[in-house]
Amino acid sequence: MNAFIYIISYPFLYLISKLPFRSLYLLSDAVRILVFNFLGYRKQVIINNLKLALPHLTDKERNTIKKSFQRHFCDLFLEIIKSMGMSKKEMLKRFQIKNIEVLTQFEKQNRSAFIICGHYASWEWMMSLGYNMKHVGYGLYKPIGNPYFDKLIKKIRSKHNAYMIPIQTAISIITAKEQNNERGVYGFASDQSPRPKPLSYWRTFMGIEVPVYTGAERLARSLNIPVLFGKINRVKRGFYEVEFKVISDQSASTKEYFITDTFTTWLEEQITADPSQYLWTHKRFKYARKQ
Repeated sequence: MNAFIYIISYPFLYLISKLPFRSLYLLSDAVRILVFNFLGYRKQVIINNLKLALPHLTDKERNTIKKSFQRHFCDLFLEIIKSMGMSKKEMLKRFQIKNIEVLTQFEKQNRSAFIICGHYASWEWMMSLGYNMKHVGYGLYKPIGNPYFDKLIKKIRSKHNAYMIPIQTAISIITAKEQNNERGVYGFASDQSPRPKPLSYWRTFMGIEVPVYTGAERLARSLNIPVLFGKINRVKRGFYEVEFKVISDQSASTKEYFITDTFTTWLEEQITADPSQYLWTHKRFKYARKQ
């Protein structure tokens, strides 16, 4: 069944990847109407998330954000497919780096680096970082259930000089690379919603007390790998930029949760500045403590 679904779907994905951007966004507008207006995809999840995270806004203001987010969401989905057919020149034009020297300074020191970001703006196009540095770029990801689509996603990202590491084996793989003096840049989407455990770290995120992901911090501290925040922003439709900010260049000496807390605070500031670029379909607050 997995192979059948892939074989049926691939021609459509390929055709979408070859569309001019103007046509791509016309398609995105049509997909938005179908997915959200007719099918109501995660309608209540979006509404509930916005109410929880932005209680100070009026229903009208949250509704405006919801509509802007829905448009952005469909753009992101099609942009992932479009990256199959994008050239290096086109990718570099549409995803620009404001201060690459903040990242590449660690290359000169023969050190790896962790980049942590949220599901904000175009985190997927961060895969193009490999065009701008000597280090190999890796993204941590959760493998897709359909092995054929999983292979396709890895192929798309490797086209733009990024390679994938399953999150389940990330600790052992990164540790081994460090021990073998193989330096790299590793990307973490660190606003996941981990299942609560007895030793989970809880803190507020957008005013809601939730368990937070600390895996990137723990690994960075154990290996003394510098950690940077990737502040991604949509400049205009189809164009993004990223600015790097160093959270710590001596992670081993930081206090526990300093890296996680700093990342979370900076991500909150991003979301507050423009909520429409955050992934509101994500059930970030499903384990929130009851007030």
